[in-house]
Amino acid sequence: MTAEVGDFVAEKLGYKPKKLILFELALTHSSASQANYERLEFLGDRVLGLTIARALYERYPNEPEGSLSRRYNALVARETCAEIGRTLDLPRYIRLGRQAREGHAQMSDNVIGDVVEAIIGAIFLDGGLERADAFVKAHWGPFLEGQRKAPVHPKSALQEIAAEKKLGVPVYEIVSRHGPHHAPLFRIKVSLGRHGEAEAEGASKQEAETAAAAALLEKFQ
Repeated sequence: MTAEVGDFVAEKLGYKPKKLILFELALTHSSASQANYERLEFLGDRVLGLTIARALYERYPNEPEGSLSRRYNALVARETCAEIGRTLDLPRYIRLGRQAREGHAQMSDNVIGDVVEAIIGAIFLDGGLERADAFVKAHWGPFLEGQRKAPVHPKSALQEIAAEKKLGVPVYEIVSRHGPHHAPLFRIKVSLGRHGEAEAEGASKQEAETAAAAALLEKFQ
């Protein structure tokens, strides 16, 4: 695996590491080994947050905290991390146990997003904050540029519309949970009483709730 990881780091990340083991860990799922990406993902998540928060603070000097928070949440979201991971061809390199691979866990937004954050953690430990900051700015740059206005999260938007139209409070409930333990799939229903309901699936409850809220929003538009 070492040679393949070395090629990945050089070709996809454009980086020459001092400690390749950090990147091997960053690409290793818990189903494959007790020594895996989870600690690096914890660290990388914080480094990503710091870099994005600072970038937004500097880019939008006149925006209030609420607008900055909405921008921030969209940029560090699991879906955004996973999209970046796919541009790096990450699913090809993630090391999984047999059952997880048979369940195609390497294609999950959760797993890909976690590995992206673990890679940021590895770069931070191996090359320092400046290197990690440069990596984040390079790959998140298009997303920063594309934010014409602060996005509103679907759940927040649904709640605002419900309050404006006096429809009550959106209620979320789990319809089902299926799939293997390492890659569950949740189905969530959101309802506004007799005013409408929608269902959607996601790899986490939060992801499914967001998709359900977006689906119900479409019915009001």
